[in-house]
Amino acid sequence: MVTAVVAVALVVSVVNWLLVHWWVLLAVGILAALAGGGRLYQKQQQVRWEAVRAQGLRYGLSQLDALHHSRFEEAVRDLMRRDGCMDATRVGGRGDLGADVKATDPYGRRWVVQCKHRRNGLSGSAVGTPDLQVLNGTARQVHGADVAVIVTNGRVTAPAVAFAKQQRLHVVDRHTLGAWASGPRPLWELLRAVPPPRKPTSLS
Repeated sequence: MVTAVVAVALVVSVVNWLLVHWWVLLAVGILAALAGGGRLYQKQQQVRWEAVRAQGLRYGLSQLDALHHSRFEEAVRDLMRRDGCMDATRVGGRGDLGADVKATDPYGRRWVVQCKHRRNGLSGSAVGTPDLQVLNGTARQVHGADVAVIVTNGRVTAPAVAFAKQQRLHVVDRHTLGAWASGPRPLWELLRAVPPPRKPTSLS
């Protein structure tokens, strides 16, 4: 009981003091507003910088060759974001079920990308039909893909390319990757037979 009375008395004293020294509240309010405005400005600047960085993002094939495979997946994710897939996410790792990057493009299409990095580029082991079979088995059924893609900085075997065409999969080989990573065109403009937009947009 005594503690409650003391607490009430303390609160009353503080309130009375603030009523007399009202300018303190005003100063605190101004400082809080300035701090909040500063944080908001920094956030806006970061968003602007990310937008500028994404628009100008370019990779050369030699840069991509030098990456660790996980960094290669991040580079593919960033290129998708550059193209307007704002939700592009790297999900590669153990248990990824054939999906290293997932994204939704400005036309509403869901992309599932499997990445195959080769340290030696064209001299590395070729992407074969088994790799495409993994993607084919999970991209649509498990991940809900509208567009299933395998991306490599290396070679793709002829049987794998034929299998991809049969199963409506898309192969981004070293040549296509080079054009995509170093140029301004989005990936869907470089691929054939991409599904139509899911919904009308300002870009469609």
